[in-house]
Amino acid sequence: MKITLNAFSFLQKKLTDNGFGFYNVEMEIPEKSTVNDLLGILKLAGEDVEGVFVNGSIVSFDVNLNSGDRVGLLPPGTPGPYRVMLGIVKKH
Repeated sequence: MKITLNAFSFLQKKLTDNGFGFYNVEMEIPEKSTVNDLLGILKLAGEDVEGVFVNGSIVSFDVNLNSGDRVGLLPPGTPGPYRVMLGIVKKH
């Protein structure tokens, strides 16, 4: 299945170092892949990514991806208030 990947900030260098693009990259991945599976394909560790958007909504790492999904990866370090606003962390 095909997805479109975008990665932001520090992840761009990591992906480039791992031999991948980071902006509107069309990728072929196995059917029934999860976000965690995608991170493995990209040679990223779980701690490299703090937030994952699929089709504009924040999702957990165990979500199954579907053909045509647009995936955005955010590294740790997104400024504090934006982490809450984007739904990466819950407001206490």
